[in-house]
Amino acid sequence: MDERRDRRRRPNPEGRRTDRARRRKLQRQRKRRRRIFISIVVFLIAVIAAAIVIWKKYGPSHADADLNNYFGIKEKNQAALTINNEIPDVQAKKEGSQIYVEYTAVRDYINSRFYWDSNENKLLYTLPDRTLSISAGATEYDTADGTQTTDYEIVKSEGGIAYIALDFVKEFTDMEVSVQENPDRAVIVTNKKENHASVQKDTEVRVLGGVKSPVLTKVSKSDEVVVIEEAGDWKKIRTKDGFIGYVKAGSLGKEEEKTRESTYQEPEYTNIQKDYKINLGWHQVTSQAANDNVSSVVANTKGLTTLSPTWFSIADTNGTITSLASKSYVDYAHQQGMEVWGLIDNFSNQVDTLAVLSNTQSRANIISQLIAEADSVGMDGINVDFEQITTEMGEHYIQFIRELSVACRAKGLVLSVDNYVPKGYTSHYNRKEQGIVADYVIIMGYDEHYSGSEEAGSVASIGFVQEGIEETLKEVPKEKVINGIPFFTRLWSESEADGVQSTAMGMEEAAKAVADAGASVSWDAETEQNYAKWTADGKTYQIWLEDGKSIESKLKVMKEYDLAGAAAWKLGFETSDIWDIMAQYLN
Repeated sequence: MDERRDRRRRPNPEGRRTDRARRRKLQRQRKRRRRIFISIVVFLIAVIAAAIVIWKKYGPSHADADLNNYFGIKEKNQAALTINNEIPDVQAKKEGSQIYVEYTAVRDYINSRFYWDSNENKLLYTLPDRTLSISAGATEYDTADGTQTTDYEIVKSEGGIAYIALDFVKEFTDMEVSVQENPDRAVIVTNKKENHASVQKDTEVRVLGGVKSPVLTKVSKSDEVVVIEEAGDWKKIRTKDGFIGYVKAGSLGKEEEKTRESTYQEPEYTNIQKDYKINLGWHQVTSQAANDNVSSVVANTKGLTTLSPTWFSIADTNGTITSLASKSYVDYAHQQGMEVWGLIDNFSNQVDTLAVLSNTQSRANIISQLIAEADSVGMDGINVDFEQITTEMGEHYIQFIRELSVACRAKGLVLSVDNYVPKGYTSHYNRKEQGIVADYVIIMGYDEHYSGSEEAGSVASIGFVQEGIEETLKEVPKEKVINGIPFFTRLWSESEADGVQSTAMGMEEAAKAVADAGASVSWDAETEQNYAKWTADGKTYQIWLEDGKSIESKLKVMKEYDLAGAAAWKLGFETSDIWDIMAQYLN
């Protein structure tokens, strides 16, 4: 018994080792589970973090765009404009229910026929038979049927800026207008044809093409939008309420071109169109006595339909003109079956053309005097030859042409306007508007190289002539286009001491210069002119001749484009054989 008791009390080393091993094993398992748990947690956190990063980078943003900033609204009462497919940076404001648009914005983006006279604070708008004149603050204007009264001020002048009521602009413009709020804005559409598409599912319109770009607005399924352009997976669109932004291409249905419906009636600017090809000769008249030479000047011509004597010039900034008009000259021309279109120029260096044209009263003075002269001597038309018109003068110049057209239309006088060969720097001459209000638009198809040119060259190469015709026809209908051709050329001389110089010569004088030099003439296929080159007195001479062959090349191009006729500068510079060639193509 005692032995058994002693054995129970005696330690069991083997059992203790087993317990310790079991405990260590449990501890290792717990640590392992803890490490696994921590690893899983860390992994999940990493996955979530990565998902957040990916979402932030690639997931769509739902942040709204700052609409005031988007529309450029910075001041109280300022309104924004969406005009066709752009939101121009222009000034507009809302007063009551009326949107007022800065004059320059109306002129540049909506209707260029509006004209603001800052000297007299008057808004002008020229119609076929009259020019409306509306003072700042006025609520009425004259129409053919009497005085029309509005419930708003038609034009406001504030801080030197003119604002025109949009409702008034709409009276004279083929456009669609809707006024929106939050923020205040007007949506203006003048485009006649645009591509439309139906929204296939609710979607967001974003400032730029990309899911991270701020949201401008939302469009719903079945809404119709105007599609402006494609940009990869996105399309640039315009909503009906004037937002221009981007939507996913897949959210739109098939595009369809639609024509905007309109009840607007365009005014008819009637014109005089002759039922024959115009064969016009400019006649340089520098004195009253020179009028008496008309019979000798036209003696050798054939088929000449029209004379344009250089009779009138602007004399001062008040619009006073000088006149060399002669009734006996007109009577003689009529006896010969020719019309007379008196020419007015702005060639005086003593007169500021901008000061004249930008003053409504000065323009009116010029026009009234021209009409009076036409009545006095029996002229058939007026030819405007204003040159070196700057960009600043552009809007005033075309307003003068509009106003003169009204007076000529009333009197049955032909109005023709001379223009340089179209280049980007002469776009402000506004040939398109000339082609609407004037009867004929004349291209001065010469002076490709002129007295101040730094290199010798042709006065009118065939490429230069063709370019002038093609570019003009992009803006003016062919039945109104007359192409001017040169009866002159330039003899060029070049030396180290004197540089490049030239002298203008008529056809006969030019041919004599070549003959006297004993130079040989060869046909230049590039310019389609006869060309000669020689050296004398330490100088190199070059000349691109205008003669029967070169003139015929130009007439062929004019016939190809079926123009209204030709005009020649100037009578007296041609050789007699030219008229048979002219008659062949113009009669």
